Amino acid sequence: MITSFLQIAFAALCCWVLFITIDMIWALPREGGVVGAKAIALAVEKAGGNIRGGTMMGNIVSSPDASAGTLLAACGVYCFGIPGGLLATVLVFIGNRICYDKGHAGTSGCFLATFMVYGGTLIGIPAEYFITGMVIAIVTIQGISHRHSSRLLGAIWEIRK
Repeated sequence: MITSFLQIAFAALCCWVLFITIDMIWALPREGGVVGAKAIALAVEKAGGNIRGGTMMGNIVSSPDASAGTLLAACGVYCFGIPGGLLATVLVFIGNRICYDKGHAGTSGCFLATFMVYGGTLIGIPAEYFITGMVIAIVTIQGISHRHSSRLLGAIWEIRK
């Protein structure tokens, strides 16, 4: 039982690092890439958060980005192995087109997550633990405290700049 918790914690950490890294590489905190991202960023800033972190959070909510991509990749690998993860990548790309989003973060995040999750299965961490880990990663960024998580994302963005 302890081993399962450690594996889920490891998977959550890997997912968190992957999706934050991908979002930072594609500069999601710079500006809202989709409709709604700026409104969410302004609401987060009004609540005492960081505008850059809020912009990233707005992008996460408004379009399939790296967090959604990594979650879908984990589901795809769980169901069908690498082909399932690659199918998820195609679906995220299509979802981005529907949202009028360039889709760089979501598509690349999903693609990389496919191989991260598959690699995890090779070292004994089941794909379903990555699904759980991604949900934990998303909740820590989106669900616990917008003010604090936006400040953390803003601080990471400052380091990236």
